[in-house]
Amino acid sequence: MCTFYFGVEKIMKNEFFDLAFAEAEKAFNINEVPIGAVIVKDGKIIAKGHNIKENQRNVICHAEMLAINEASKVLNNWRLSDCDIYVTLDPCPMCASAIKQARIKNVYSALENLDKSNSEIVNRIFENSDINSATNFITNLSVEKAKNLMQSFFKNRR
Repeated sequence: MCTFYFGVEKIMKNEFFDLAFAEAEKAFNINEVPIGAVIVKDGKIIAKGHNIKENQRNVICHAEMLAINEASKVLNNWRLSDCDIYVTLDPCPMCASAIKQARIKNVYSALENLDKSNSEIVNRIFENSDINSATNFITNLSVEKAKNLMQSFFKNRR
């Protein structure tokens, strides 16, 4: 699945994941579940976000939703065609639906969500081409780094 991670592409994708993890660290530092997202178009970062749901007391303040909102403003369009999103954890169904509706082309995720129901729903959302075109979804691209961050966060909360 990851055969496209060679040469310059690998360096660029690592840079995008590094920024997504930097966003996740921001969430961690304000006691939010450490998830970060970065949206890229034509090899350029156009938006980023991290979870602020607890601080804002707003259920839609997920990293992906905030990044989508910012990218829409940058492009002055709700259609984010030919954009890619890099996330530190598989999206929830709400975020997957927003990604699909925004027509984001590729989703690169560092870590698969342990909730199998979440994974099944998200896969169905991305695979369905009845509404918009299918979204390419590739997960488990930086498992150890994402797992360590999540484990550290939840260990500190207990």
